[in-house]
Amino acid sequence: MRDVVRAYIEKYRLLTENRPVLVGVSGGADSIALLTILVESGYSCIAAHCNFHLRGDESLRDEQFVREYARKLDVPFLMTDFDTRKYAASRRLSIEMAARELRYDWFEEQRVATGAQAIAVAHHRDDSVETLLMNLVRGTGIRGMSGIRPKNGFVVRPLLAVSREDILEWLARRGLRYVTDSTNLSDAYTRNFIRLRVLPLLKEINPSVKNSIARTSEHLSAVEAIYLHVVEEARDTVVKQGDRLSIATLMHYPSPDAILYELLKTYDFTRQVAEDVYLSLTKESGKTFFSSTHRLIKDRDYLLLSPLVKEEVCEYTLTGGEKVWSGPVELSFEKIVIKKDFHIRKDKNIAYFDYDKLSFPLTLRTWKEGDWFIPFGMKGRKKLSDYFSDHKFSRFDKERTWLLCSGDAVIWIVGERSDDRFCLDKTTKSVLVVNFFSTKSESK
Repeated sequence: MRDVVRAYIEKYRLLTENRPVLVGVSGGADSIALLTILVESGYSCIAAHCNFHLRGDESLRDEQFVREYARKLDVPFLMTDFDTRKYAASRRLSIEMAARELRYDWFEEQRVATGAQAIAVAHHRDDSVETLLMNLVRGTGIRGMSGIRPKNGFVVRPLLAVSREDILEWLARRGLRYVTDSTNLSDAYTRNFIRLRVLPLLKEINPSVKNSIARTSEHLSAVEAIYLHVVEEARDTVVKQGDRLSIATLMHYPSPDAILYELLKTYDFTRQVAEDVYLSLTKESGKTFFSSTHRLIKDRDYLLLSPLVKEEVCEYTLTGGEKVWSGPVELSFEKIVIKKDFHIRKDKNIAYFDYDKLSFPLTLRTWKEGDWFIPFGMKGRKKLSDYFSDHKFSRFDKERTWLLCSGDAVIWIVGERSDDRFCLDKTTKSVLVVNFFSTKSESK
């Protein structure tokens, strides 16, 4: 068995021999086997034990047993105590989840403190099979079907290549003692229920059911790697400019609903919301969806993403006497007396207004329903909502659009089009020239 574990470590590059390994040791058969194999394989080990104080004298017995076994192997021993029930109650966690959080947080602290290369824990192949069945019962995607990973960050699991039966036989041949956690004999916990009641029933159908599930898990792990590769490829092609998902490109992929979920999960959208977004793709534009961190708007050709931000002041007062004004947009102002050499540059980012037609101070604000203006070169008024629609403004484009106003009148859709009522004519004596440089607020 030791050779099998060594080969597994090499296959997945779990450990190197030049730095110590922090080994989680409960005192049970699995962790005793793990510590022994790693020490005998030449790794510099540190035994780390957690006393959760959940089983009275048993907890103290386990601590003492691990301490003595570490001394026997001449391995450094680290130990900590937890008030697990209090921690669970304060965070509204199950005892299982509380113990897991406490254990791994402490392991990581000790890994950093000791300079260990990894945290080795004693999950074996049967644990992986049980995890797969638990995920299947609860409902899972392909990731939950691949069982326990050999490596997750700094946590490594060298015993996944062997079964619980292999471990017990190996310990028996070596004459190695271990302690038994009495709670492992109870079916009160989900994992124990699957181990003690579900798997024995499945073995009646197929005596090698654990091996069969483990092989299936390995196959699915390979499928998952392919799946994730396609998801990343989709991320590169579907996501445009960081905040737009191309609907047409998405629909070219097989199972676009699955791809969409994986892309939106990055922005904290739940599976249910992702399904609702997918169903909206063939419907009218404008529907909005929310996650805890982002908003998504279904537009004509894109799904538009933006971070949720606190509402900001969306109206600013400008005297018109500024040379440069920096706010959500950057503008410059210049009053010019018309002379013979005066000329107008055709540039959407520059607006020219008859100074005497303006009422000061000017205001800069975002648009609202009911806004209208008279587009330059036209005579009739036009609602801004209609102008936006005619010029194919997305919902995001609308929100990022700023209006320069004189009194209640919109004189310029900044960077887009000015109002004909304030344009220059034969009677104009002075001109207010406004340059638009950039938009600073991506939320508007």
